[in-house]
Amino acid sequence: MCAGIFFVLLDVTIVNVALPAIGRGTGAPHLADLQWVVDAYQLTLAGLLLAGGTLGDRYGHKRIVTAGFIVFGLASAACALSPGIGPLVAARVVQGMGAALLLPGTLAVITRLYADREEQARAIGAWAAIGSLALPAGPVLGGLLVELAGWPWVFWINVPVIAAVVAVILRMVEEDEPAPRRLDVPGVLLGTAMLALVTFAVIEAGRAGLGSWMVIVAAVAALAAGVAFVIVEHRREEPVLPLPLLRRRPIAVSTAVAATMNFGINGVMLLFTLYLQTVRDRTPIEAGLSLLPLFLPLVLLPAQAGKVAGRRGPAPVMLAGLALLVAGFALLLPLRADSGFITLFAAMAVIGVGAALLTPSVVALAMGAAPDGREGLTSALNNTARKAGGAVGVAALGAIAGDPARPPAFVSGIHHAAVVAAVAYCCAAVLTFTTSRMSAS
Repeated sequence: MCAGIFFVLLDVTIVNVALPAIGRGTGAPHLADLQWVVDAYQLTLAGLLLAGGTLGDRYGHKRIVTAGFIVFGLASAACALSPGIGPLVAARVVQGMGAALLLPGTLAVITRLYADREEQARAIGAWAAIGSLALPAGPVLGGLLVELAGWPWVFWINVPVIAAVVAVILRMVEEDEPAPRRLDVPGVLLGTAMLALVTFAVIEAGRAGLGSWMVIVAAVAALAAGVAFVIVEHRREEPVLPLPLLRRRPIAVSTAVAATMNFGINGVMLLFTLYLQTVRDRTPIEAGLSLLPLFLPLVLLPAQAGKVAGRRGPAPVMLAGLALLVAGFALLLPLRADSGFITLFAAMAVIGVGAALLTPSVVALAMGAAPDGREGLTSALNNTARKAGGAVGVAALGAIAGDPARPPAFVSGIHHAAVVAAVAYCCAAVLTFTTSRMSAS
């Protein structure tokens, strides 16, 4: 089960460092094409994550987790064999489907395997810790594989491990009792369509400009899908997203802040990778190692941040994290095409610490307000918001930064992207502060 969360998160980070090599290998020189390699996976995962949990409840988590691993493994092989950017993006969509099936069920299976509370807590702790290791492991492993074996191996590496995991699940995990839950198909389709259309509009705006007819049509269609989603969810007996949940202000705020957090983090991860390899001409492994200051705090600090949030409440820790994120993105403003590594190191380290403080406190804010019996859904909503925010961030910050083949314009674009992300974090801080004041009064 720990392998499930590890590979789901690994395939968010491992692919970024391989993007320049993927562009050369598939004949896709445009940044917009490379953005879709990242976002096709994240969008599908975000759009189907809630549905994956429902399917696990309905058909049994062992079946759905096993199916998710098989789909994920086959799609990984399809990614590795892709002859061009179109088939690769399509395979990434299928890979996201597999991830959405397996991720919610991994935690459900763990809770059933370990009935004793103490053993269950240790197992969940191991699940979370191994998942967090995927963040720094992805860029380093990806850089090593690209340099030694070629970009297809960032996908091939999944296949034998997943085959072994499936064999263990079939042998050791018992079947669980399915629950009679309905899948809200219209809600899933409309929500996923809305996310995909927003992302398409943003990416195409970066390629063709805001006045492009495709951008306008996609934006209008996204708005229509969003309105239809709200209407459908109000009318469904078992909606994929119960809208009354968002009427609880702490949950609504945590959802918005979680999306904003990944908006900047995932977007800037793409820009750092392109800057290091295209502008500074670093090798893939050098680029992967250079990203460690961004990811190591996310492994080392969340447990301590969670303890502080438990003692003092999540809002102060969230505000500290948001302040550091604003400061980290401000540190990108002096960045130049020939800057020394210390400039980038400082920005990444501050951003990483800010994200490490924000991650557990955002979850704590949401879970503290979750209604009885809705804890799983509240957690899934938080995860969905993070994945959706990350996908939009990759699209938006990549579109703002522009083509890395033109280093001066690209670095100037990084400055503009940093300002946009910093403003978003300031808005999130204001939202958090007003919520904490309302809760205290």
